[in-house]
Amino acid sequence: MSEFIQSLLTPEYIFTVIRVMTPILFAGLACMTFTKGGIDSIGIEGIMLLCAMSGSVGSHFTGSALGGVLIAILVGIATAFLFGYVTLQLKSVEILSGIAINTLASGLTIFVIYYVAGEKGSTQSLMSPTIANINIPILQSIPILGPIVSGHNLLTYVAILLIFALAFLFYRTPLGLRIRSVGENPKAASSVGINVMKYKYITLALAGTLAGLGGAFMSMGYVSFFSKEMIAGRGWIGMAAEAMGRGNPFGILASSCLFGLADSMATRLQMINFPAQLVQTLPYVITIVAISIYSYRESKRAKRV
Repeated sequence: MSEFIQSLLTPEYIFTVIRVMTPILFAGLACMTFTKGGIDSIGIEGIMLLCAMSGSVGSHFTGSALGGVLIAILVGIATAFLFGYVTLQLKSVEILSGIAINTLASGLTIFVIYYVAGEKGSTQSLMSPTIANINIPILQSIPILGPIVSGHNLLTYVAILLIFALAFLFYRTPLGLRIRSVGENPKAASSVGINVMKYKYITLALAGTLAGLGGAFMSMGYVSFFSKEMIAGRGWIGMAAEAMGRGNPFGILASSCLFGLADSMATRLQMINFPAQLVQTLPYVITIVAISIYSYRESKRAKRV
């Protein structure tokens, strides 16, 4: 057990935490964007799954990692628009529409990879370019700090930069103010001449882009191929991270780190012969506990107010 504890205090472990939290961070930022625009994020799991498949298959056919990422983003935006059309135009119930997106993604991805790769489980037989890891000059040679912050996938650094970009967008620009006003009170926004539907679709495009990047990271950075159901609940955990972070990009980063710690710890526990079934539940148990504590504190705060 002492060896296990020591393994958690190494730069390599912190490096793993950052790597593992990246898709959760993308999911959390996408959920935040949905919420800012007053749109339910229940379909995030399915959107990311479709984007993960599209990134891997797209990079195979274009022969370019950038091409795969762009295709993943386009699929993310298209799927978000589909969700928006069904809920905003056709007035469908958002939760049911989100569940439909998630169910569609589960079956459609298997169908597509079987059609393209001849396999029902993964795209390992396809030659798909992946996104490069980046070694940061100067930083990589600094003891302790270098092994932690250098050598990550390019999309990990993109995710970190997006935290600052989204904070600026939503709290320092007219576009962000309009998106938030539409999400908080669409009738009031409409009364002052804001085109509510226009900003709803802008929100969907932004959220779809973030989900596309998260899905592309999973199949082109986290691993080098797509496998069925590979998002494995990270979309749901991203929703939890957004709730715990109170819709703030930096709060979402902190929550994503917490879930990344849990996921990385589960991997380490497998190395010391903990029961695999128990280890695999750890990230989700911690998610439930964290959300329960958060909900309890919020209810107490509401009573005081």
